[in-house]
Amino acid sequence: MSDIIQLLPDSVANQIAAGEVVQRPSSAVKELVENSIDAGAGKIQLIIKDAGKSLIQVIDDGCGMSITDARMCFERHATSKIRKAGDLFAIRTMGFRGEAMASIAAIAQVEMKTRRHEDELGTHICIEGSEIVKQEPVSCSAGTSISIKNLFFNTPARRNFLKGNPVELRHIIDEFQRIALAHPEIHFTLHHDGNEMFHLPKASLKQRIVHLFGNAYNQKLVPIEEDTSIIAVKGFIGKPEFARKTRGEQFFFVNKRFIKDPYLNHAVVTAYEELLPEDSFPLYVLFIDIDPAKIDINVHPTKTEIKYQDEKALYAIIRSAVKRSLGQYNITPTLDFDQETGFSHMITQKAPEEIVPPQITFNPDFNPFQADKKSGRSTSYSRNLGEDQGEVSKNWGSLYEIVDEARDRQQQTILEIEDAEAAQIKKEGRHFFQLHSRLIISPIKSGFMLIDQQAAHERILYERFLQQLENRQGASQQSLFPQTVTLNAADFELVKELLPDIQSLGFQIREFGKNTVIVEGIPADISANVSEVEMLEHLIEGFKNNLTLLRLDKRDNLARTLARNAALKAGTRLSQEEMNNLIDQLFACERPNSSLTGKPVIIKYSIEELLQKFEK
Repeated sequence: MSDIIQLLPDSVANQIAAGEVVQRPSSAVKELVENSIDAGAGKIQLIIKDAGKSLIQVIDDGCGMSITDARMCFERHATSKIRKAGDLFAIRTMGFRGEAMASIAAIAQVEMKTRRHEDELGTHICIEGSEIVKQEPVSCSAGTSISIKNLFFNTPARRNFLKGNPVELRHIIDEFQRIALAHPEIHFTLHHDGNEMFHLPKASLKQRIVHLFGNAYNQKLVPIEEDTSIIAVKGFIGKPEFARKTRGEQFFFVNKRFIKDPYLNHAVVTAYEELLPEDSFPLYVLFIDIDPAKIDINVHPTKTEIKYQDEKALYAIIRSAVKRSLGQYNITPTLDFDQETGFSHMITQKAPEEIVPPQITFNPDFNPFQADKKSGRSTSYSRNLGEDQGEVSKNWGSLYEIVDEARDRQQQTILEIEDAEAAQIKKEGRHFFQLHSRLIISPIKSGFMLIDQQAAHERILYERFLQQLENRQGASQQSLFPQTVTLNAADFELVKELLPDIQSLGFQIREFGKNTVIVEGIPADISANVSEVEMLEHLIEGFKNNLTLLRLDKRDNLARTLARNAALKAGTRLSQEEMNNLIDQLFACERPNSSLTGKPVIIKYSIEELLQKFEK
């Protein structure tokens, strides 16, 4: 029997490796931009077409490559970052495995032009599917320009698994933002389909955060800096009042490398203990500088996971550093035993000689048992506050008569209202009670039922919004003053993707310049107490949160998110008519007894169950 184990060709091995290294266009963007950073670039341009499916081009002014290096960089495990195994524990560069360029060349059409600053001519190389098509000298700018065209052209199965352009573009924006945050000293630009999405000049870290996420973040940031013998921590955290419902702007960088670490995230969240609303997540951009010998970054192909020698020490340092910054900048509440501030605004400053002490006078001849000296009651005593006091009116007894008349009128009004409600209930034959402004009690023949008013209203709105999305007809109420909303780039792309469905729900929204929309109307089912800006922001946040946790269909996600935001909240008092309408609409739903989370909306109790409680 012949041997059956064979060595795979390099082209096949590269395609297999590409499955881990290059999962989508954003993976290729990450690898190329990180190579430019390692090359010492001061300016990096990223050009995208068709969300990276047609073109990904990265242009930098780094050190460039020689003819030999330009050809060698496409070989597997060819790298300039390390020389021996021990170098893995002293890594300061972004890349080190030497797999990215070989993997990209195996699944795309790659064109590279590169020139070192000291050379007169550069090198032009074209590769398709790991095969060199062209290599020749060329006149080009110093640095490197790499173009990736038709990603996954020879692996159609992988290309078919890619999402739509808006989704893939958001992944590219996420990778771009992480790299741009880690390197504010580098000038970055991002162009998509001919439009400039980002223009980020060299700046400080705070300026870079504001440039990426918007001017509103200028007031949200609190600086943090802690230097110890184990690690150095610096960056910014968000004020508690600006916490969001999704894990949006949360960034950890270890030696300028973006990582995902739930353990360290828990350290930050616990530092905000009792300062954040329920299910809210703080903003933070934290940089950890640590000795490379104390960490292992060669854990995952994406290099977003790191192992530490002493995790507990890192946890304690980060938690205490965040707590210290929150206290130092007066974010956490403080106690001052030297001053009671509750009355400080009521105290006016006067000179000591202007202060007149109060005086009390009394009538020594006053006898309260003498009926003929009623007028003495008004002169028995008076309090002199430095001003002449007028004589108290003698017909003070009429004050009690006025109060009694007002009380009688109020009682009469209450009785009239109760009679009207009783007549209405008698006419309809139903009577509902509200318990703690959260539950509705409705008597039935066999006992009574409890209805969760918030869950019930969410179910009603959810099914109504789903119907509107199907029919593309949602009622809208026009805003008296249209509101302008500025979003970050990723949220703006999400709104553009969802715009037809959002308009079907009753929103009147149109684009208005870069990363800006104008809200001219909101769905008619939404309370007028909610502003247009808040409703749109809550809709985006809820949609992203559901997308991460539940993997819902787009329309189902929109209907679910808007229903939760627009529903009656626990603690809202309802009239008999409002409770009546709510229950009628609930039982008209397809699934009245199921909330959006799958829990029951209605719980029934029979008379027998109640009597058992009394042991009867």
